[in-house]
Amino acid sequence: MATQRKVRTDEYGPTGPQTIEAPEVKTPTVSFSKLKNKVQEPERKTKIYSILNGGGVWCKVPSTATTRNPIRQIRYCPNEPSIYVDEQSQFAIREQVAFREGSLLVGPEHSNLQDFLDAHPDNVANGGNMFFEVNTEHNAEEELENEFLVHDAISMVRDMQLDELLPVAMFLNIDPKRKSVEIRRELLGHAKANPKAFIEMFDNPIVKVKAVLIQAVDFEILKISSEAMRWRDSGQIIITTPAGQDTLDVMARFCLTDKGSLVYAEITNRLSKL
Repeated sequence: MATQRKVRTDEYGPTGPQTIEAPEVKTPTVSFSKLKNKVQEPERKTKIYSILNGGGVWCKVPSTATTRNPIRQIRYCPNEPSIYVDEQSQFAIREQVAFREGSLLVGPEHSNLQDFLDAHPDNVANGGNMFFEVNTEHNAEEELENEFLVHDAISMVRDMQLDELLPVAMFLNIDPKRKSVEIRRELLGHAKANPKAFIEMFDNPIVKVKAVLIQAVDFEILKISSEAMRWRDSGQIIITTPAGQDTLDVMARFCLTDKGSLVYAEITNRLSKL
């Protein structure tokens, strides 16, 4: 693009007004091809692919297939930069793709193999049912989160007072009459086995209610059977148990209702007087 020179006529020399040309200002040109080259593709990482079910010692994946959306034929040829058949040269050499022991590790240097497996119609991500990419980053996050949960659950067993642990212990059918160290040891096993569920028990109202009901049965305030929950002193039925259900579970749920809250208040009141 041609540049224009700006002329100034406000200068005076020895012989009168002088015409002085201003310095030429060059407009910088931008090379879009260079900018395009600066936009780099995301750095490739090693990927792990795994057979969904079985696979045995040696499992072959079709090295030629047709993608669903868009519909294009793909083919794995290590000597070609593209996986699409219509973009490959006449010298393309097809190579077999095989999983060993149900897995296939593909490094970043084999970018065309990664592209081929990512686009393959048998990939679970594309609606297939033969193999899938293992999300190692997600698995690592899950493992780390689980380690933190285990640590938190163990800390609760170690640091909480026994009376705070007893409702959960009774909910897990641990005899509250056992020694403190034995109760904590039993709770520790549950904390390690399922830390998330263990931690959530302490905020679950049904856990506290069931612990109170178990105490009421032990102190002969309530009488429990497979048919109903009764008051021990009068024998009056509080609630009947539907066939196939647990009386303690039914009673605990009843106590969390508006009608059952009055019964629960009476139970806790009697326990407080013991």
